[in-house]
Order: sequence, then structure tokens, then C-alpha cells
Amino acid sequence: VHPLWQSPLTIPGGTRQSPINIQWRDSVYDPFLKPLKISYDPTTCLHIWNNGYSFLVEFDDSTDKSIINGGPLENQYRLKQFHFHWGAINDWGSEHTVDCKFYPAELHLVHWNAVVYPTFEEAVMEGNGLAVIGVFLKLGARHEGLQTLVDALPAVKHK
Repeated sequence: VHPLWQSPLTIPGGTRQSPINIQWRDSVYDPFLKPLKISYDPTTCLHIWNNGYSFLVEFDDSTDKSIINGGPLENQYRLKQFHFHWGAINDWGSEHTVDCKFYPAELHLVHWNAVVYPTFEEAVMEGNGLAVIGVFLKLGARHEGLQTLVDALPAVKHK
């Protein structure tokens, strides 16, 4: 159990709910799965804001300038925001795990199905409304793209 969910009352429920423990031995290769296509326009980035427990980078999702499609997706999904999960120590911080292994942090890129739903708020409530790309992060060498974001964080002071 993730350190943040240590009692049965705090563990999220549901069959499509976080956190997920990805079990490598149960993974199945699908040779018919098409590649996931990612097309992001950096000019759609609006702002960084503090939500009280993390920070989010929000994007203009009124057009199809920053999208994903292909892979297992039947429709095109627009990028709404990205955020990170991290812990107080480097031993855990990721929301999800692989074979019960935590990572120091995890990036979530949140997209919504603008083909089927007129707004992000409506898409959030439906089973096929969101597509989230999760990226496990490890400690390592300096990453210039990520450093640009880290350098902007001191300006995000208040909720």
C-alpha cells in the first residue's frame, strides 16, 4: 500500500482507480496496437498554478493544437494539464508502482476526449473521457527541459 493510503478507509476504490500496481508478469503484448501519436504545441501552455498540494501546468484546450491519438484510443484527446506526484523522500513518490516498486516521482499528462464531450468537466465524469499518460521519474542527470520548469517554480507561491 502506498504510504499515503495506509488504512482501508483512505484506500481509493473502483476498478479503474489509482493507485495501480503494474505487474510485469501479467503484461500482455498486443501486436495489433498502433503507436500512440503525441503532438504538443508549446504555445498552448497557459500558466503554472498551485492547487495547494502540488502544481499544475495548464494548457489552452479550446482547439486541437496539443493532442494525442492512436494506440488504444478510439478518439483524439486534448491536453488539459500536467502535474507531478512526489514524496518527502526519494524512496517513494510515484502514485503507481511496477511490481510494487515505487519511483521518486511520477508525471501525469491529462488529456480529455473532446470528440465526444463538449467540456473537460463533462469528460472527467465518464469512463472514456480522460486519457492520462503516466511517466515514472528516476533521479539522474540534469534534464534541460525539466530544469526550465523547475526554475519557474519559485514564482508559484500561493494557492
